[in-house]
Amino acid sequence: MIREIFSRNRKNKYATIPSNASKTDVPEGIMTKCPECKHIGLTKDLIKNKKVCPACDHHYKMTAYERVSIFIDEDTFVSMDDHLSTVNPLNFPGYTDKIKSDSEKTGLNEAVLTGTGLVNGRKVVVAIMDAHFRMGSMGSVVGEKITRAVEEATKQEVPFIIFTASGGARMQEGVLSLMQMAKTSVALNRHSERGQLFISILTHPTTGGVSASFASIGDINLAEPKALIGFAGRRVIEQTVREKLPENFQTAEFLLAHGQLDAVVHRSSMKETVSTLVKLHAKGGN
Repeated sequence: MIREIFSRNRKNKYATIPSNASKTDVPEGIMTKCPECKHIGLTKDLIKNKKVCPACDHHYKMTAYERVSIFIDEDTFVSMDDHLSTVNPLNFPGYTDKIKSDSEKTGLNEAVLTGTGLVNGRKVVVAIMDAHFRMGSMGSVVGEKITRAVEEATKQEVPFIIFTASGGARMQEGVLSLMQMAKTSVALNRHSERGQLFISILTHPTTGGVSASFASIGDINLAEPKALIGFAGRRVIEQTVREKLPENFQTAEFLLAHGQLDAVVHRSSMKETVSTLVKLHAKGGN
């Protein structure tokens, strides 16, 4: 059956699926096609590779729970504030239904998962944004959960680590979403005043109000390769400055070259890198 469905493309070195193949021939989700190089491989192999394309190194988006599974030590993660839920303060049409739909789809109560856990045996508080929930946009509950997570890290005197992935402030909540930029930043400033570490890890995409607030003010700012990071969109900026921007503008590599990041770290090395940074900043270096 496999030989009938798949043919080997010698030139491009990857399997292809004939256009006349029946949808019932290949179970849905068993294969994944890379959006960058078009490589087709088994989804289970992609997951084993931490959702990084084996052909071109493209970093796929991850769910919050997938991120927990590869970053936090097994069976040590304890989530926080799962009871918080979003309301519709502006009576925006259809907003409540969309929130409910995304919650059912992702298993999250909002676009960020927060909690405590161990990274190679060292305790941290983490916040992991999930772009599969309203494109990771930041509303009042997202801001509240991140703020509470920061305050818990300050209280326990442990590092706070966040993985950002967001389209920015959530328009359906208007100024209430914009207020979260200041609230989260104030909590992080208090965390810093207590001498505690904050590591921000920017993943694809990190844009808008999130990039302009907590995502960019880490003691150490890291990013995954080729992640889109910026405030306004390329076209808006080009129309404003009336100049053509570089092709790699707003990528992690561009920001690193211009001093806005401390390092671009491959997903396979992220846990060890963060673990080392946490150890180096621990009292006595232990």
